[in-house]
Amino acid sequence: QIPATGLPGVDWETCMTMNDTWGFKSYDDNWKSTEDLLCKLADIASKGGNFLLNVGPTPEGLIPAASVERLEAMGRWMAVNGESIYGTTASPIGAPAWGRCTAKGDRLYLHVFNWPMDGKLEVPLAQASVRQAYLLADKKKAPLPVAAGNENIVITVGDEAPDAINSVVVLVLNAK
Repeated sequence: QIPATGLPGVDWETCMTMNDTWGFKSYDDNWKSTEDLLCKLADIASKGGNFLLNVGPTPEGLIPAASVERLEAMGRWMAVNGESIYGTTASPIGAPAWGRCTAKGDRLYLHVFNWPMDGKLEVPLAQASVRQAYLLADKKKAPLPVAAGNENIVITVGDEAPDAINSVVVLVLNAK
C-alpha cells in the first residue's frame, strides 16, 4: 500500500507486485497497467518514498512478457524523466488534483497526469518567485510563460501533453 501522506522524517518504501500475487503464478493475469505503475511511482516519490516493484520469474527463469512490456515502458519514461524521480524529496505542495510534485534543490517537478484542457496549469504556490518553467521532455528547455497570482502561479503549458501518462513540467525557483 501507499501511505496517504508518506511517512515524514522516515525512510520508507512501498513494495508492490505487478499483478495480484508474489512470485510467478500462471493463473494471475490481472496485471497493473503501465499508466497505473507510472502514476504510483510519481505518487510514492512525491511522498518521499521508494518504489520496490516485485517481478516474479517463471519456473524456467523467464520474466513474463507482461512484466517485460511494463518494465520497458517504465524504462522509456525514466530515460526522459528520471531526473524528476532520482534523488528527489517529498512534495512541498501536497497532492494537487492534476498530479503530483517532487522536489530537488531549486527545482519542483510537476508530474501532470491530468493535462489542463485550457493549457494553463495552476500550481498552489503563493507568492513563489519563479526563475523558469519548461517541459522536462523538451531537450531545448524552451521557457513556458508563468504568471503569479495571490494563491497560485499559472504556467501556460499548451494544449497537448508531451506524454500520454505523466508529463513533467520543471519549475525552477529563485532563492528566497
